[in-house]
Amino acid sequence: MKKISFVPSVAALALVGGTAFITLTAAQTAQESATAVDAKAITIWLDPSCGCCDVYADYMEANGFTVTRVDDRDFDKRSIEMGVPEKGIGCHLAEIDGYVVSGLVPVEIIERLVSDRPDVTGITLPGMPGNAPGMAPVKTGTLKTYAFGTNGVTVYSDE
Repeated sequence: MKKISFVPSVAALALVGGTAFITLTAAQTAQESATAVDAKAITIWLDPSCGCCDVYADYMEANGFTVTRVDDRDFDKRSIEMGVPEKGIGCHLAEIDGYVVSGLVPVEIIERLVSDRPDVTGITLPGMPGNAPGMAPVKTGTLKTYAFGTNGVTVYSDE
């Protein structure tokens, strides 16, 4: 008789423990999903008269990013304030998941930045290269992207 009363107690404990595990797993999944959504949110400061910046923002949206566009004729000054080297200023300025991104940086390089989380302030593709997203329908050739931060400027990607 004691064994019979013990079995329901074990079953009840397993049920409660299982519920706690399921609740914890659901909470972790929700948090991971929220982090993934945050990582796909990008704010772009751009000159309102620049057509390539809008094309670039459309490109980012087509690649799954949620883009907030901010008209800012002084994005270049904002770029310097956010740490972009003066010679490294790109076509527009962006912020994603704590990183600064300057210029027409291809999506796969931004995804690598957010995934790898290097100890840098951000990355930049200076100027307006004609073969970059936003300037060309499809990226062609190579683009040299630079990382910048407290350790100076280094080549981040040359692809």
